[in-house]
Amino acid sequence: MTYSSDVEGLDALSAAYKKIRHEISHVIVGQDEVVKSVLISIFSNGHCLLVGVPGLAKTLLVNTLAQVLDLSYNRVQFTPDLMPSDILGSEILGEDRSFKFIKGPVFSHIILADEINRTPPKTQAALLEAMQEKIVTIGGKTHPLPRPFFVLATQNPIEQEGTYPLPEAQLDRFMFNVLLSYPEFEDEVRVVKNTTVNREVALQKVLGAEQIEYFQKLIRNVPVTDHVLEYAVRLAAKTRPGTKLATDDVNRFLSWGAGPRASQFLVLGAKCHAAISGKYSPDIEDVQAVAEPILRHRIVRNYKAEAEGVSAEELIRRLF
Repeated sequence: MTYSSDVEGLDALSAAYKKIRHEISHVIVGQDEVVKSVLISIFSNGHCLLVGVPGLAKTLLVNTLAQVLDLSYNRVQFTPDLMPSDILGSEILGEDRSFKFIKGPVFSHIILADEINRTPPKTQAALLEAMQEKIVTIGGKTHPLPRPFFVLATQNPIEQEGTYPLPEAQLDRFMFNVLLSYPEFEDEVRVVKNTTVNREVALQKVLGAEQIEYFQKLIRNVPVTDHVLEYAVRLAAKTRPGTKLATDDVNRFLSWGAGPRASQFLVLGAKCHAAISGKYSPDIEDVQAVAEPILRHRIVRNYKAEAEGVSAEELIRRLF
C-alpha cells in the first residue's frame, strides 16, 4: 500500500486508528489509555509490558487486537519449568537422519507472554534476541521472525512468591510499561452485562501486516522540531541522579535514571501520538503524553522514595 505523500499516509493512519478503536470497543469496555498505549507501541515498532491484577481483560485485548489487525497470534503461559526451546522451537532428528527445525510459538506476529516474571532468567532471556533483532538463532542458523513482530507481556503485581524479576536489560526492551487499573463502576456493569449472556461479536479487519509495516516506517518519517527533540532528550537526562541536568527530587529519590533508549522511545512515541491525533508533527504535549509509560520502568527509586511513598509516576510528573 502506497500513498501519494506522507501527509496522505498520516491521514490514513489517523483514520485507521479511529476504526481500530471503534472495533475494539465492541469487545473491550473502558481501558482507553491501555488500548491507546498498545496501539502506539505497535505502530512505533516497539513492545509493551502490561502490569495488572488478573481479570482485567489483558488476554482478551491482545486476542481482539490480533483479529482486528489480521495478524497471527500465540499465547505463551510462562511458568517456572518453561524452557527456551518451548518458546523459540528446537531441532529434531528426522527420518532422513538430518536435523529439522520445528518453530516455536514465537514465530507469530503477536506474542502474548503471560506472567513473564514467573519463569527463570534463562527463559526470559530467550526473548531478548527475538525482541531486539526480530530473529531467532538455533544451532548456528538464523531464522527471521514474521513482520511485524510484537511482544505483549503481562505481570501480576500482587502475587510475588515464585517470581523472577525481569532483568533491567530486558525491561529496557519494552517501549511501554502500562498499569491496568480496576474498571469504573459503569464500565464494569457493561462488562458483566456483555459477558453473562450469549453474545457473539463479529470483528471487522481494519489493517493487515503490510499496511502496519508501512505505517511503522511512516512514523519514522514524521518531522520533529529541534526544540521538541531536545525536550525529550532533556526529560530523560533529568532522571539521572548526580548528573548536570538532574533535579533535586531526582538526586534525592532515585538510584538510577533512564538510558538513551528512553530518549529514542520518547521521540518515537511522541511522533506516533501526534499522528494518531491528526497532527503532522509532535509538540511537547505529545512527549509528555507518552512519558509516564516510557520512563516508569526505567527509573529505580531508592529506599528514601519508598519510605516516603513517592511513586515513580509522581517523580516523572514533577519533571514536566
